[in-house]
Amino acid sequence: MMLQEMVRLGFEYVELSHGIRITLVPGVLRGLNERFVQVSSTHNFCPLPPAITQAAPNLFESSAPAGQGHEHDQWLRHTRRTLDFAAQVRARAVVMHLGSVHFFWFNPGERLRQYARRHPAAGPAEPRYQRLLTRASARLSRCAPRYWDQTQRSIAEILPYAAEKGVRLGFENRERFEELPRDADFPGLFQSLPPSAPAGYWHDTGHAELKERMGVITQRRQLEANAGRLIGFHLHDVDAAGHDHQPIGKGNIDFKMVREFWQPHHVLVLELSSRASPEDVVDSRKRIENLL
Repeated sequence: MMLQEMVRLGFEYVELSHGIRITLVPGVLRGLNERFVQVSSTHNFCPLPPAITQAAPNLFESSAPAGQGHEHDQWLRHTRRTLDFAAQVRARAVVMHLGSVHFFWFNPGERLRQYARRHPAAGPAEPRYQRLLTRASARLSRCAPRYWDQTQRSIAEILPYAAEKGVRLGFENRERFEELPRDADFPGLFQSLPPSAPAGYWHDTGHAELKERMGVITQRRQLEANAGRLIGFHLHDVDAAGHDHQPIGKGNIDFKMVREFWQPHHVLVLELSSRASPEDVVDSRKRIENLL
């Protein structure tokens, strides 16, 4: 039923998300075998681990220290399982989150979010917010290296398996201040990988918009910095209240600018809220097709 609904809305390809329960897999495989739809990409972890019934892309993190508990082992196990499934459904890429920085005391990202909630009219250029952002960025820079080093080790560990399966890894830009990679880390990450590494940059327009509203990046510069390693996009809008996964055109993102970075080999995925109406989904698809 899920895939049939996508076909009715005019799609020939779908991304299988991190919300696909193991019980849905037989129906997905049946739909693929009947060839009425194809899979462009999947999102780690897909299918979900047993007993997990809702979307959980951060259930296990690549930044979790190896040798301390079993989280790293579980991340590796279920990422390999996702790659197995991606190869089975002939997906071109697996979209991946790459962990986060953890703080024993006072998460600076939470302080930024609290300030924004208490001062909704304050923009990123407001002096008090800028001082808070500067302190938060300095603390993140001090605490990030151990988690980022572990993330890079995890990537090195999974790359040979992705190559074996013929699936590319799409490392996604994140929306929360403390998540990895930090936006400025992407170019260095790709420079550190072999040219033949089956990995690239996956750009999420909504995440970039939220970070731009925080004063951390601009969407255009983020795209410019990673254009050479782009493999795909999650396309959704962000409304004035900061709600992402909105239909295209229902928010503030400049998709004409984003379009400048699209190439024929990129995967374009509409990633809309489950609350979006069928009419909004169709309208979003048409808006993207018109931009193409």
